Amino acid sequence: MTSPTDPPEPDGAEDRHRAEQAALRERISADPLTTRRDYLRIVTTVSGGLVVGSTVVSAGVLHRHGDGSAPPLKVADRLERGQAVSFDYPGEDDRAMAIRLPDGTLVGYSTVCTHLACGVLWRRDHGPEGDLYCPCHEGKFDSRTGVVTAGPPPRPLPKVIVVEDGQGAVWAIGTARSGEDEQAGLCRGLRQRNPALADAAGCPNRKSGR
Repeated sequence: MTSPTDPPEPDGAEDRHRAEQAALRERISADPLTTRRDYLRIVTTVSGGLVVGSTVVSAGVLHRHGDGSAPPLKVADRLERGQAVSFDYPGEDDRAMAIRLPDGTLVGYSTVCTHLACGVLWRRDHGPEGDLYCPCHEGKFDSRTGVVTAGPPPRPLPKVIVVEDGQGAVWAIGTARSGEDEQAGLCRGLRQRNPALADAAGCPNRKSGR
């Protein structure tokens, strides 16, 4: 029999959860493809409540990346080939990344995995164009298209539409949900911010059927 001052015995489910976290940390830290910075980021994600996150994602509670709208955001003065930059767009909780692929193509994506909302990283040294990688559950996405190439993610990464101005600066100007056409995403955001400008740009008006 325990005394009133004895600590309560840990619950079996809690023990299992702690053991799973420890095992995941050990596996990630031993992975030579994961940098120290990436490891710290992953541990933070896990320690921040992966179990809670999986519950709200499966319940559809988390908003989709890009559901809000925002004016254009300058994300880099210049982005050279083989470089990437992280930023938040359109909201402060919408983690995103712009990548200049080796052939000069500019692409942008949400870096919130479509599986359980872990952080997605770009691994430049994987393949000719690199890959987008979620280390929590080994999810992989194509760097050029955002489509799933391996692991459990059920959908492509939502796109963040990025463009380059005349001075070489990179701007985020809109978003497209997972599987949504970029033009449809741009028009959706523009209609939320300025319906008259959306009409002038020829964007369809779902309410009127045009």
